[in-house]
Amino acid sequence: MAHAFSKAGPEGWSCGKCGRKLEPVSVNVEYMGSSFFVELPGCPDCGSILIDSELAEGKMLEVEKLLEDK
Repeated sequence: MAHAFSKAGPEGWSCGKCGRKLEPVSVNVEYMGSSFFVELPGCPDCGSILIDSELAEGKMLEVEKLLEDK
């Protein structure tokens, strides 16, 4: 289930469900049999992880293309 996040000014992002400020969390990302850990902003209460559009449409798309070309 997707949760909303909100930009809390210069302090950073907060969870739309819990209202807590997001903190760096180590997340295991898997794609096409490859697995690697990345640090992403996440909610310490509900565990929701924020993948912003810049990351999803930039770096993750780049990695996806590299893995598919193998």
